[in-house]
Amino acid sequence: MNDCWRCRECGYLYDPAEGDPDCRIPPGTLFDELPHLWCCPVCNEPQSNFEPMRV
Repeated sequence: MNDCWRCRECGYLYDPAEGDPDCRIPPGTLFDELPHLWCCPVCNEPQSNFEPMRV
C-alpha cells in the first residue's frame, strides 16, 4: 500500500513514488515536500484541497 494524496475536486492522485514528472517533481518526493506553489496538474486546485489516501 502507498500513501497517496487525492484531489477533492477532480480525483487526481499524487503518488510520491512517481512524483510529477510534468512539473519536474522527482520520484520519492513526499507530499509535504512539494513546492508551495505546486497545484493539481489536472484542475489547478491548491494543495490544501488534497486529502491523504491509502491505495
